[in-house]
Amino acid sequence: MRKTEPGVVVTPTIQVIERMFALIDVLASREEAISLKEISEKTGLHPSTTHRILNDLATGRFVDRPEAGNYRLGMRLLELGNLVKSRLNVRDAALGPMRELHNLTQQPVNLSMRQGDEIVYVERAYSERSGMQVVRAIGGRAPLHLTSVGKLFLAADEPQRVRAYATRTGLAGHTRNSITQLPELERELSRARQYGIARDNEELELGVRCMAAGIYDDQGRLVAGLSISAPADRLDDSWMSKLQATANEISLALGYRRAPGA
Repeated sequence: MRKTEPGVVVTPTIQVIERMFALIDVLASREEAISLKEISEKTGLHPSTTHRILNDLATGRFVDRPEAGNYRLGMRLLELGNLVKSRLNVRDAALGPMRELHNLTQQPVNLSMRQGDEIVYVERAYSERSGMQVVRAIGGRAPLHLTSVGKLFLAADEPQRVRAYATRTGLAGHTRNSITQLPELERELSRARQYGIARDNEELELGVRCMAAGIYDDQGRLVAGLSISAPADRLDDSWMSKLQATANEISLALGYRRAPGA
């Protein structure tokens, strides 16, 4: 035992916590209930120790006992997980990493989300040093097929939904570089699926190019896109790896875990 202040005695509990985490990890490795004997063997803990800790976890509903001597993860963990998830916000998770990326590139970094047939700019890391005037403010909108982030969302759609989008919008262009024909758009989306990134080559605004990477939630769904905008002659392809790493950092903060081998 150790004393932290007069009259207060603290018993060591770290070992118990480590053992508890080890038990939870074993339970999480299997969908079905696991016997006490197998849990004890996998953790290397004595059966009596395993039994005692599991019973305490069961009291708190962190572990369930579907039948005597068998255990599985309990509903309390789901409740806590949903609570954490409800507090997650893409903008909150993205803001710090976006500022770091802007400091590296000195160019505007944009966070965008899909609403219907458009993307909406929900946040931006920006400074006057970029030398580029930001035309679309936070809350601004743009057609999916004319933006790098919008192309990521279209690439995530089924082919028939892309065709329906083309029919609804007519693939109207904004500049001479805009993609206005479905076959060309489909080729662009195929590249986006293949490489996991998308680009805007002065398709929304002349003189401005963009690159984008996707942000995914805990279900693996594309929920937002992160993009770097720069004057057409200053967009640096070496930024792409930094952009992808930043988008991945934000995705991890939202609970995303890449599937093995993906």
